[in-house]
Amino acid sequence: MRARLGPDFGWLWSAYAVSTYGTWLAFGAFGLIAVRVLDSSPFAVSLLEAVGPAVAAVLAFSLGPWVEHRPKRPVLIAMDLIRAAAMASVPVAYALGLLSYGQLLVVSVVCGTAGIAFAAASGAYLKHLLRGDDLLVANGRFEGTAWAATAAGPPLGGALVGLLGPVVTVGVDALSYLLSALAVRRVRGGDVASPRDRAPGPRPADLRYGWRIIVGDAVLRGLFLNAVLVGGLIMATAPLLAVLLLGQYHLPAWQYGLAFGVPALGGLVGARLSARLVARHGRHQVMILSGWLRSVFPLGLALVQPGVPGLLTVIVVEGLLITCMGVFNPISATERLRRIPLSHTARVLSTWSAVSRLVQAALVVIWGVLATLTSPLTAITVSGVLLLATPLLLPGRRFIFPNVDVNVHVTSSSAGRHQLRQRPGIGERS
Repeated sequence: MRARLGPDFGWLWSAYAVSTYGTWLAFGAFGLIAVRVLDSSPFAVSLLEAVGPAVAAVLAFSLGPWVEHRPKRPVLIAMDLIRAAAMASVPVAYALGLLSYGQLLVVSVVCGTAGIAFAAASGAYLKHLLRGDDLLVANGRFEGTAWAATAAGPPLGGALVGLLGPVVTVGVDALSYLLSALAVRRVRGGDVASPRDRAPGPRPADLRYGWRIIVGDAVLRGLFLNAVLVGGLIMATAPLLAVLLLGQYHLPAWQYGLAFGVPALGGLVGARLSARLVARHGRHQVMILSGWLRSVFPLGLALVQPGVPGLLTVIVVEGLLITCMGVFNPISATERLRRIPLSHTARVLSTWSAVSRLVQAALVVIWGVLATLTSPLTAITVSGVLLLATPLLLPGRRFIFPNVDVNVHVTSSSAGRHQLRQRPGIGERS
């Protein structure tokens, strides 16, 4: 499993790692700035957390076609530079005495939109650089990096906020995007862009095309519905757990951070095991089993109670859940990439991400209302029960075609390689 994926992937992975750690270091910084610096109301803080990502998701629909028809390396670099400039504007405005709530909202929208475009372009570029078995190994490394950053970033960021304040922490995040852009510039593996056969600018047909590809493929459709519902139902309980543990059970803040930092290490373990498990047991079997398990464990949060037993319950349940996610996500991401035509990868991924964020935002609001009408613990339990049905959306074995990566001819420095191809691999995964 120690596959050598080449220096180009190494630079792309480095870019992802440095920006991800920067993001998690600054996790929650905007909320702290809104409260401590701008004296914003609780409603304004909630609005900042919800509106920015939602507006970014809407804007991202039109970015898919734009990203698709352009070489991906310049797009990646541009999105990093845009995010760096937006984040850097916060400490600059603070130093000049000009920082406002409106600026935080705009920065949130800009960074969220650029982040979706970056993810779409990086997915297309990863498929350009790697094939077959290597894609699963690469996605496992991305997944492990994400969970490692989730585990280490918030505690380190909290210490940084305590020492230097949230505004300086945002500046560190801006620096991470600059370092990411420098890493992407070091990639020398050619580039990929779809031929422009339409009039410039997004059109309704362009915006619907990514959606048609998702719903027109049985495997993509099942993976999409499963991912959207699982992610939405899990995210819907996150603020409710905060209310339950910090508000009703009066858990100290450091214990609350521990409850979500320690389990993230399970994601790192799961990501490192994912390719090994696939090699031993087959792609479909591992995906289905881990998909079922990640939908079963959240129901254990219904048993959360005050004190140390409740803290241990959250750590164990979240640890098991995140470990299964660490195994499942690289397999799902690899299957998704392999089934999307290379010339349309950016458009499909931007549609996928935008719809997922909108559904998550809607479910967070719905579960907030449910918790208000009942109780946070009841709403968390309802989410756990509904999650039990989500594995039924996962594709059956007969839909997983073992030996085909879907690629179509594109305009590229190495276009001759991007044809429909077959390639042997490990077990059922190839």
